[in-house]
Amino acid sequence: MTASSLASVSLHPPLVSVCVDHAADLHDAILASSEFVVNILESDQETLSRRFADQHEDRFDGVGYHRNPEGLVLLDGALAHIECERYATFPGGDHTIVIGRVIGGTTGEGRPLLYYRGGYAALG
Repeated sequence: MTASSLASVSLHPPLVSVCVDHAADLHDAILASSEFVVNILESDQETLSRRFADQHEDRFDGVGYHRNPEGLVLLDGALAHIECERYATFPGGDHTIVIGRVIGGTTGEGRPLLYYRGGYAALG
């Protein structure tokens, strides 16, 4: 799925929040899983972001990815991966706020894909 909200929560312990729409196909799966990964897309990966935001029977068809040792899906070409243990969840209107404790990840060089005021944007 494509999340429209990701934020740093804490440095000690390292925590991030992701807001997951109740209507998202993966909502229940994320809440049931003890671990999840956030793939930070590169600025030129808008098409991939849109693909994972829409309803597709097989979102991964033709998409390059691999799994880490824990089985989490890491998208090929992503700018970064943030691997998390589910730390807490909170109701947030029509979303669930999922707090993840960062347990690993990778970073690369490049510019992140941003979503701002209802559309994709670039850092100016």
